[in-house]
Amino acid sequence: MRIDIITVAPGLLESPFNHSIIQRAKNKGLIDIHIHDLREYGLGNYRQIDDTQFGGGAGMVLMIEPIAKCIDALLAERNYDEVIYMTPDAKTLNQITSNTLSLKENILILTGHYKGVDQRVRDKYITKEISIGDYVLTGGELAAAVLVDSVVRLIPGVIGDETSALTDSFQDNLLSPPVYTRPSDYEGMKVPDILLSGNFPKIEEWRSDKAYERTQQIRPDILDE
Repeated sequence: MRIDIITVAPGLLESPFNHSIIQRAKNKGLIDIHIHDLREYGLGNYRQIDDTQFGGGAGMVLMIEPIAKCIDALLAERNYDEVIYMTPDAKTLNQITSNTLSLKENILILTGHYKGVDQRVRDKYITKEISIGDYVLTGGELAAAVLVDSVVRLIPGVIGDETSALTDSFQDNLLSPPVYTRPSDYEGMKVPDILLSGNFPKIEEWRSDKAYERTQQIRPDILDE
Protein backbone atom coordinates (compact mmCIF):
# COMPACT_ATOMS: atom_id res chain seq x y z
CA MET A 1 0.00 0.00 0.00
CA ARG A 2 1.13 3.53 -0.79
CA ILE A 3 -0.07 6.43 1.34
CA ASP A 4 0.55 10.06 0.35
CA ILE A 5 -0.18 12.80 2.88
CA ILE A 6 -0.44 16.52 2.12
CA THR A 7 0.27 18.65 5.16
CA VAL A 8 1.18 22.12 6.40
CA ALA A 9 3.26 20.65 9.24
CA PRO A 10 5.22 17.60 8.03
CA GLY A 11 7.29 17.49 11.21
CA LEU A 12 4.23 16.43 13.20
CA LEU A 13 4.17 13.14 11.30
CA GLU A 14 7.83 12.19 11.68
CA SER A 15 7.52 10.44 15.03
CA PRO A 16 4.23 8.53 14.47
CA PHE A 17 5.51 7.08 11.21
CA ASN A 18 9.00 6.16 12.38
CA HIS A 19 8.19 3.97 15.37
CA SER A 20 6.41 0.79 16.33
CA ILE A 21 4.09 -0.97 13.89
CA ILE A 22 4.27 1.69 11.19
CA GLN A 23 8.06 1.52 11.08
CA ARG A 24 7.94 -2.27 11.02
CA ALA A 25 5.51 -2.24 8.10
CA LYS A 26 7.75 0.19 6.21
CA ASN A 27 10.82 -1.98 6.85
CA LYS A 28 8.96 -5.02 5.52
CA GLY A 29 8.00 -3.13 2.37
CA LEU A 30 4.30 -3.52 3.16
CA ILE A 31 3.58 0.21 3.11
CA ASP A 32 5.17 3.21 1.45
CA ILE A 33 4.39 6.57 3.09
CA HIS A 34 5.21 9.90 1.45
CA ILE A 35 4.75 13.27 3.15
CA HIS A 36 4.19 16.33 0.94
CA ASP A 37 4.74 19.83 2.36
CA LEU A 38 1.96 22.05 1.03
CA ARG A 39 4.19 25.10 1.33
CA GLU A 40 6.29 23.80 -1.55
CA TYR A 41 3.27 24.53 -3.73
CA GLY A 42 2.58 27.94 -2.17
CA LEU A 43 2.05 31.07 -4.25
CA GLY A 44 4.61 33.81 -4.80
CA ASN A 45 7.92 34.49 -3.10
CA TYR A 46 6.42 33.88 0.33
CA ARG A 47 4.79 30.58 -0.71
CA GLN A 48 1.37 31.69 0.43
CA ILE A 49 -1.05 28.87 1.20
CA ASP A 50 -3.83 30.61 3.16
CA ASP A 51 -5.97 33.72 3.05
CA THR A 52 -8.87 35.42 4.82
CA GLN A 53 -12.43 34.22 4.37
CA PHE A 54 -14.78 35.74 1.84
CA GLY A 55 -17.66 37.26 3.75
CA GLY A 56 -15.52 38.01 6.77
CA GLY A 57 -15.01 36.00 9.92
CA ALA A 58 -12.16 34.91 12.17
CA GLY A 59 -9.50 32.48 11.03
CA MET A 60 -7.62 31.77 7.83
CA VAL A 61 -8.55 29.29 5.10
CA LEU A 62 -6.23 27.10 3.06
CA MET A 63 -6.37 28.29 -0.55
CA ILE A 64 -7.47 26.07 -3.41
CA GLU A 65 -4.56 26.83 -5.75
CA PRO A 66 -1.65 25.34 -3.73
CA ILE A 67 -3.72 22.27 -2.86
CA ALA A 68 -4.86 21.80 -6.45
CA LYS A 69 -1.27 22.07 -7.71
CA CYS A 70 -0.13 19.41 -5.23
CA ILE A 71 -3.01 17.01 -5.82
CA ASP A 72 -2.82 17.38 -9.60
CA ALA A 73 0.90 16.60 -9.51
CA LEU A 74 0.23 13.44 -7.51
CA LEU A 75 -2.71 12.39 -9.69
CA ALA A 76 -0.47 12.69 -12.73
CA GLU A 77 1.74 9.95 -11.25
CA ARG A 78 -0.90 7.42 -10.14
CA ASN A 79 -4.56 6.77 -9.53
CA TYR A 80 -5.82 6.84 -5.96
CA ASP A 81 -8.49 4.56 -4.58
CA GLU A 82 -9.50 7.30 -2.15
CA VAL A 83 -8.64 10.98 -1.70
CA ILE A 84 -9.39 11.57 1.97
CA TYR A 85 -9.83 14.85 3.82
CA MET A 86 -9.33 14.79 7.59
CA THR A 87 -11.86 17.18 9.11
CA PRO A 88 -13.95 17.31 12.30
CA ASP A 89 -17.14 17.98 10.32
CA ALA A 90 -17.32 14.51 8.80
CA LYS A 91 -18.45 11.00 9.72
CA THR A 92 -16.43 9.55 12.56
CA LEU A 93 -13.79 6.93 11.80
CA ASN A 94 -14.84 3.41 12.76
CA GLN A 95 -13.46 -0.09 12.37
CA ILE A 96 -15.50 -0.79 9.25
CA THR A 97 -13.87 2.17 7.50
CA SER A 98 -10.39 1.07 8.60
CA ASN A 99 -11.07 -2.47 7.38
CA THR A 100 -12.22 -1.18 4.00
CA LEU A 101 -9.27 1.17 3.55
CA SER A 102 -6.78 -1.58 4.46
CA LEU A 103 -7.75 -3.32 1.21
CA LYS A 104 -6.86 -0.33 -0.96
CA GLU A 105 -3.65 0.09 -2.93
CA ASN A 106 -3.15 3.87 -3.09
CA ILE A 107 -4.55 6.42 -0.65
CA LEU A 108 -4.10 10.19 -0.64
CA ILE A 109 -4.79 12.09 2.59
CA LEU A 110 -5.22 15.85 2.86
CA THR A 111 -4.89 17.32 6.35
CA GLY A 112 -6.79 20.48 7.19
CA HIS A 113 -5.45 23.48 9.10
CA TYR A 114 -6.70 26.83 10.42
CA LYS A 115 -10.43 27.08 9.56
CA GLY A 116 -10.10 24.33 6.97
CA VAL A 117 -9.76 24.24 3.19
CA ASP A 118 -11.61 26.15 0.49
CA GLN A 119 -14.85 24.23 -0.09
CA ARG A 120 -14.01 23.89 -3.78
CA VAL A 121 -11.16 21.52 -2.86
CA ARG A 122 -13.67 19.24 -1.20
CA ASP A 123 -16.07 19.49 -4.10
CA LYS A 124 -13.49 18.77 -6.80
CA TYR A 125 -11.02 16.28 -5.33
CA ILE A 126 -12.19 14.63 -2.12
CA THR A 127 -13.82 11.19 -2.30
CA LYS A 128 -14.08 10.52 1.44
CA GLU A 129 -14.09 12.77 4.52
CA ILE A 130 -13.14 11.38 7.93
CA SER A 131 -13.23 12.73 11.48
CA ILE A 132 -11.63 11.05 14.48
CA GLY A 133 -14.08 12.56 16.95
CA ASP A 134 -16.35 15.43 17.88
CA TYR A 135 -13.58 17.85 18.80
CA VAL A 136 -11.20 20.17 16.98
CA LEU A 137 -7.42 19.84 16.71
CA THR A 138 -4.97 22.50 15.57
CA GLY A 139 -4.49 20.59 12.34
CA GLY A 140 -5.32 17.29 10.70
CA GLU A 141 -1.84 15.77 11.00
CA LEU A 142 -2.45 13.84 14.21
CA ALA A 143 -5.84 12.72 12.90
CA ALA A 144 -4.11 11.43 9.76
CA ALA A 145 -1.63 9.53 11.94
CA VAL A 146 -4.51 7.90 13.81
CA LEU A 147 -6.17 6.90 10.53
CA VAL A 148 -2.96 5.47 9.07
CA ASP A 149 -2.20 3.47 12.21
CA SER A 150 -5.72 2.01 12.31
CA VAL A 151 -5.44 0.96 8.66
CA VAL A 152 -1.84 -0.27 8.46
CA ARG A 153 -2.15 -2.65 11.41
CA LEU A 154 -4.80 -4.57 9.44
CA ILE A 155 -2.55 -5.24 6.44
CA PRO A 156 -1.49 -8.92 6.40
CA GLY A 157 2.05 -9.34 7.67
CA VAL A 158 2.18 -6.13 9.71
CA ILE A 159 1.18 -7.69 13.02
CA GLY A 160 2.96 -10.92 13.94
CA ASP A 161 -0.24 -12.67 15.03
CA GLU A 162 -2.79 -11.59 12.43
CA THR A 163 -5.66 -13.09 14.42
CA SER A 164 -4.97 -10.48 17.11
CA ALA A 165 -6.30 -7.66 14.93
CA LEU A 166 -9.38 -9.71 14.09
CA THR A 167 -10.33 -9.98 17.78
CA ASP A 168 -9.96 -6.28 18.59
CA SER A 169 -12.80 -4.15 19.84
CA PHE A 170 -15.39 -3.21 17.19
CA GLN A 171 -14.41 -5.97 14.74
CA ASP A 172 -17.64 -7.78 15.64
CA ASN A 173 -19.49 -4.66 16.84
CA LEU A 174 -18.58 -5.45 20.43
CA LEU A 175 -15.93 -4.17 22.82
CA SER A 176 -13.18 -6.61 23.70
CA PRO A 177 -13.60 -8.79 26.81
CA PRO A 178 -11.26 -8.41 29.82
CA VAL A 179 -7.77 -9.88 29.33
CA TYR A 180 -5.33 -11.26 31.92
CA THR A 181 -1.75 -12.54 32.11
CA ARG A 182 0.69 -13.74 34.79
CA PRO A 183 0.53 -13.88 37.76
CA SER A 184 -2.78 -15.66 38.18
CA ASP A 185 -3.07 -14.25 41.71
CA TYR A 186 -1.91 -10.72 42.48
CA GLU A 187 -2.53 -9.55 46.04
CA GLY A 188 -5.68 -11.63 46.20
CA MET A 189 -6.99 -10.48 42.83
CA LYS A 190 -7.37 -13.73 40.91
CA VAL A 191 -7.78 -14.47 37.24
CA PRO A 192 -11.21 -16.04 36.53
CA ASP A 193 -10.98 -19.82 36.89
CA ILE A 194 -12.46 -20.42 33.44
CA LEU A 195 -9.40 -18.85 31.78
CA LEU A 196 -7.13 -21.34 33.55
CA SER A 197 -9.32 -24.36 32.81
CA GLY A 198 -8.02 -25.23 29.35
CA ASN A 199 -11.62 -25.68 28.20
CA PHE A 200 -11.37 -23.50 25.10
CA PRO A 201 -15.01 -23.72 23.95
CA LYS A 202 -16.10 -22.57 27.42
CA ILE A 203 -13.41 -19.86 27.41
CA GLU A 204 -14.69 -18.50 24.09
CA GLU A 205 -18.22 -18.56 25.45
CA TRP A 206 -17.05 -16.62 28.54
CA ARG A 207 -15.24 -14.07 26.38
CA SER A 208 -18.29 -13.59 24.17
CA ASP A 209 -20.53 -13.06 27.19
CA LYS A 210 -18.11 -10.58 28.77
CA ALA A 211 -17.70 -8.70 25.50
CA TYR A 212 -21.46 -8.28 25.29
CA GLU A 213 -21.69 -7.22 28.95
CA ARG A 214 -18.95 -4.60 28.57
CA THR A 215 -20.51 -3.22 25.41
CA GLN A 216 -23.90 -3.01 27.07
CA GLN A 217 -22.43 -1.16 30.05
CA ILE A 218 -19.97 1.18 28.28
CA ARG A 219 -21.16 1.60 24.67
CA PRO A 220 -24.81 0.56 24.39
CA ASP A 221 -25.04 2.78 21.31
CA ILE A 222 -23.05 0.14 19.41
CA LEU A 223 -25.68 -2.48 20.19
CA ASP A 224 -28.42 -0.06 19.10
CA GLU A 225 -26.72 0.21 15.71
